[in-house]
Amino acid sequence: MHKLIRTFKLCALLAVCEVSFAQTQTPGADKWVDYAAGEYEMLPNITYATANNTELKLDLYLPRDRSVPLPTLILFHGGGWVAGMKERNVFWLLPYLSMGWAVINVEYRIAQNSLAPAAVEDCRCALRWATYNAGRYNLDASKFVLTGTSAGGHLALITGMLPALNVFDRQCPTNDSTRWAKGTEPETKVAAIVNWFGITEVADLLDGPNAKHYAIEWFGSMSNRLELARQVSPLNYVRAGLPPIITIHGDQDNIVPYNHAVQLHAALDKAGVPNQLVTIRGGKHGGFNRQDFVNSFATIREFLRKNSVLK
Repeated sequence: MHKLIRTFKLCALLAVCEVSFAQTQTPGADKWVDYAAGEYEMLPNITYATANNTELKLDLYLPRDRSVPLPTLILFHGGGWVAGMKERNVFWLLPYLSMGWAVINVEYRIAQNSLAPAAVEDCRCALRWATYNAGRYNLDASKFVLTGTSAGGHLALITGMLPALNVFDRQCPTNDSTRWAKGTEPETKVAAIVNWFGITEVADLLDGPNAKHYAIEWFGSMSNRLELARQVSPLNYVRAGLPPIITIHGDQDNIVPYNHAVQLHAALDKAGVPNQLVTIRGGKHGGFNRQDFVNSFATIREFLRKNSVLK
């Protein structure tokens, strides 16, 4: 029964779904009826890796019409690396389902199970799983878009920005030890990253005026936490050739400082990486109003179109 396919039912979510997208260029409200009628299916709890004797799971959402390779969203939940679960993240995948995409919703180890950098390792393995299994599910490996909110935004960034040969991928089951030893392990390709108010400089949250309890908990009492924090900070991997990155961040965020978005935007500009910063005026940590979300998703669509992810 591990191959059980469950029809993806969205009836209970229709009213909420319409809120964010009725005013964008997504299909109209009648499109959600198609979902409820079974136009999509869900393959739940697929094991993509095993760590600490724990099977790591993801959910795969697929259109029933898979006649052409599918652009694919890979979604990482938030929760400060210490909380959260993929099942609470489903609203964030709906805009992409409405465009006919596949969606991979990833569970990863949080602090109560494993301290840093376990979450980074898991998300990298999920990306490698998607690349390795693209043919099986007819996913378009040239159009993988990573996204997440808060800690999930950080994980989307670091997952998409790390180079092919990095210490966090070594235990991924799709790695080839011979290629790794020779330094020829192929790089996973990412078409774009959509970062919702994610952390970009992790060490900033461990000490000083911006110190946050969730970041401190993620690292525990390890003596090398500042060095490790630098190793998992997206700002330290900015370079030419990165995928396009769009960031949405409120300028009154008291959980992840807005300056994290500003610094990333400036560094990407300097490196010549296509990017955009969408500032939500007065926005707190995801506490955006209806129109803010409508405008943000419309901007995301245009950004993806401009960077050839969407036609």
